[in-house]
Amino acid sequence: MDELVRMAEEMREEIIRVVQTNGGHLASNLGVIELTIAMHYVFDFSSDHLLFDVGHQCYPHKILTGRADRFESLRQLGGISGFPSPDESDYDEFATGHAGTAVSTAVGLAWADQQQGLDHKTVALVGDASIVNGLSLEGLNNASMLKRQFLVVLNDNSMAIDRTQGGLAEALDRVRMDTRYVDLRKHTEQLLHKLPLGDNISGALRHLREGLRTVLHGPRVFETLGFEYFGPVDGHDLPTLIRVLQRVRELNYPVVLHVHTEKGRGCPYAVEDPCRFHSPAAFTMDSDDEPVFADKVRPTWTKVFANTLIEKATADPRIVAITAAMPDGTGLAQFRDTFPDRTLDVGIGESHAVAAAAGMAKAGLKPVVAIYSTFLQRSFDQVYHECSLQNLPVIFCMDRAGLVGSDGAVHHGILDVAYLRSLPGMTLLAPGDEEELSAAMDFALECEGPVAIRYPRDEVPATLPGPCPPFVAGESRTVREGTDATILAYGAMIEPAMEAADVLGKENITVTVVNMRFAKPIDPAAVTRAIETGPVVVIEDHAKIGGIGSAVLEFACEKKLDTRKITLLGVGDEFLEHASRQHQLAEANLTTADIVNAIQGSVSS
Repeated sequence: MDELVRMAEEMREEIIRVVQTNGGHLASNLGVIELTIAMHYVFDFSSDHLLFDVGHQCYPHKILTGRADRFESLRQLGGISGFPSPDESDYDEFATGHAGTAVSTAVGLAWADQQQGLDHKTVALVGDASIVNGLSLEGLNNASMLKRQFLVVLNDNSMAIDRTQGGLAEALDRVRMDTRYVDLRKHTEQLLHKLPLGDNISGALRHLREGLRTVLHGPRVFETLGFEYFGPVDGHDLPTLIRVLQRVRELNYPVVLHVHTEKGRGCPYAVEDPCRFHSPAAFTMDSDDEPVFADKVRPTWTKVFANTLIEKATADPRIVAITAAMPDGTGLAQFRDTFPDRTLDVGIGESHAVAAAAGMAKAGLKPVVAIYSTFLQRSFDQVYHECSLQNLPVIFCMDRAGLVGSDGAVHHGILDVAYLRSLPGMTLLAPGDEEELSAAMDFALECEGPVAIRYPRDEVPATLPGPCPPFVAGESRTVREGTDATILAYGAMIEPAMEAADVLGKENITVTVVNMRFAKPIDPAAVTRAIETGPVVVIEDHAKIGGIGSAVLEFACEKKLDTRKITLLGVGDEFLEHASRQHQLAEANLTTADIVNAIQGSVSS
């Protein structure tokens, strides 16, 4: 046991060291080290099942499952992923990056084992408040059909990515903070020592649980759903964790084990600010042993969005902001500081966030839903039925649109144009610089139907030349004139398009560069002119299937325009692995050089 405790500290030091160098999810992983060791000590996950929810708390698991010697490559090109990855190890059963999935997939695995007469144990580790996600609750509700062992370990650190929201979180807080629990913990541990590991364990544990419940009245929701509830247990007390897990492992019915951990454990600055150190970029330490982050050359899209929304909300009291557990990542933490009564964090519940926004719009407010592109996928049905079908003026500000870098395939936002463009009444737009983001917000706030604005996880490009005209539905902005070819660029891709035009100009190839602005409706005049002028390259930081390039081809076919010299540059039909965003753009042929090559090939053919 002493060796396990020392190993936990060594793992903690290694995770801090590597994340400091590479960036990654720090606070959440530091909080589950002892818990992960205890689970691997008690279960054999070469045959038993371990499902992560959410996947970003898997670093200790990776170190324990044959990847310690590669851990330094975390989130780097060719290195190990920051999320579970079946391509890396058989110990990772699913690639998980979205919250709420573990209970349901675990139910499926356990049910399949039950049908086939297999005795693999099943554990779902649910953390960072993903237990409140709708899919988690659906899985819990359905797990009661299992007539066998099934364990949900509820890693309760009082946090999601930000402070946990909602009634279930408050119920867990009441159990955790009840002084009677503190008084009873010592007696509970003494009783656990005396519990058998044989046939009588079920009755003994049930008796213990009933005794505790009479004093604590723990969250009855789990029992109502057919689970036995035990806890809370100190998630950093390895001996107790191991003893409890050894006992609940033998129970042949669904169990919730409530474990209380500290996010950022063992790292003072991560404990003090677990939101900032949930997923920090690489950083260094100064002489006072304080973390220091590199300065940005230009402001990020997230920062510009936050400032823009505050400016608009100052002038219009009807504007409200909604996020799903991501106030820091989306920039809404700054808005919340300014307008606390006009900010709603629903926790990890994207579907609820969108449906609630529809209700607000129906009641006369102007809701702005700030959400990552990859997570908006989870609420497509609500975008369709509660917003588009009702033609309600809900604004979706989609951060992390496009390729996201080291978070990899589970977080790329490369499908939003495709899945939103199909919705009647939906308007899709993407600004090309800081001024355009402000103009895009002005346009969206005046729309009478739903609007989606996308921008990447990156610094804002240099300001486009000339004055910024207001956004008008379906109108593009020509930022450079030429005669030999046309580049139709969407959103942040305007920067490499302008750079390519500069390079081509030195070769006496003059190119018109059009900032499309709208993916729906597209600009019919600009597209017609481009196709009739000569070769056309359409570039987008999005999947080619269903993106703005597809919209251009659809329009050209409808108008019987010549499509033979239209080249589409976008992300191919593949999952791009973790690397820097710049490397991923190069892998997807979305760099300045790729645009130059496409134009040269078209002009010469």
